[in-house]
Amino acid sequence: MERFTKLLGASVREGFSDVHLTGGHPTVFRKNGMINFDKSERWSHQEIDDLVTELLSVGQLQMLKRRSSVDLAMSMEHVRIRMNVFNTTRGLSLAIRLLPGIVPSINSLNLHPSLHDVCRQKSGLVLICGSTGCGKSTTIAAMVNEINRTRSGHIVTLEDPIEFRFLSNKCFIEQRELGTHMPSFEQGLLDVLREDPDVIIVGELREAETVRLTLNAAESGHLVIASLHASNSEDGLYRICNSFPPEAQEAVHTQLASTLGWLIVQQLLNVERLGYRVPLLSMLRGTAGVKGIIRDKRLSQIESAIQTGRGEGMFTIEAYWKEYLSKRDHFTPPSENFKPSPEATPEILYRTPLLDAQGQPSKPPKQTSQTDAAVELMPTPQSDEDSRYYVIDEEADVDEVISQVKKSGKFKEE
Repeated sequence: MERFTKLLGASVREGFSDVHLTGGHPTVFRKNGMINFDKSERWSHQEIDDLVTELLSVGQLQMLKRRSSVDLAMSMEHVRIRMNVFNTTRGLSLAIRLLPGIVPSINSLNLHPSLHDVCRQKSGLVLICGSTGCGKSTTIAAMVNEINRTRSGHIVTLEDPIEFRFLSNKCFIEQRELGTHMPSFEQGLLDVLREDPDVIIVGELREAETVRLTLNAAESGHLVIASLHASNSEDGLYRICNSFPPEAQEAVHTQLASTLGWLIVQQLLNVERLGYRVPLLSMLRGTAGVKGIIRDKRLSQIESAIQTGRGEGMFTIEAYWKEYLSKRDHFTPPSENFKPSPEATPEILYRTPLLDAQGQPSKPPKQTSQTDAAVELMPTPQSDEDSRYYVIDEEADVDEVISQVKKSGKFKEE
């Protein structure tokens, strides 16, 4: 473990975004989007197995055995990391994403200042789209941080896994992790509408049911911010609509049109003069014209709508570069966001034993007789007589139970 923590510290100092470990292979790291090899740092298969055993909880190890992969996030030596452990031809491998110890701001991420306005929305759907590793989760975290800083409300996040941990400021923030605090995104979305939320964060839209419930939540008057894998605005809208069967297309286009606030597509662009990557955005706003295009299923016209909507805060990728990034004088290096820093999370993480089958608070054993093993149920409503059924404990002596219940006068043979 000491070797692992030293590796994380060195990775932060060097500005690595990702580290890959697998047995019998040089350590791999990503910097400014490029993969590099460190041949002087090599882990054996046994060392990887020992490391995984030490990093994972009992439940996570069981999940790894069951599906050959597991996601988790943790803090080590003031470094917040997200990790995927998975089985390969080389045995277990670890894909590690390094995260800031504290939640970065919109400004420090070099994002457009109009995202401050997006965070002021009270309701509707905000989609943050892009490919894996483009910084969607970090952008959403910065938006949550902005909402928490500027207005009062209740924020509930549904994540897989929890990457950034938030402290309540002006907002009361509660975070739920898939597999730890909820069995599925669907159940989390069903629960959240009964939890008095103002803002709902959905870690990723994957399944059709998750999409449906997310649209319902946005339609019910909440601000919903969700991430989605999509390469452009049109693709993002198609992915939402095509999650549903043909007979539901009319309704989903109408629902999406009525709820869409913003659709933001993010890429990371390596700027040579800076020596690091910065976010490159496309921004689509849910104006009346855009809503009409979605409602009428004319999604091929979305790009044109973005081009003509510059006055309403929209950007194509090209316009964002020409009108914003190329003219911006000051940028914050990623090393400022990813440098080691104490997490501002003094609240204790607690797992209640009430939800642990093997860790439930003990109760004094109930002394039962054989008769007590027969549990009386309610009368059947279809019966004219007051006939009742009995459920008999599988460990009881069935003949003895029947004998004693017969003696009580509460049993009738049929």
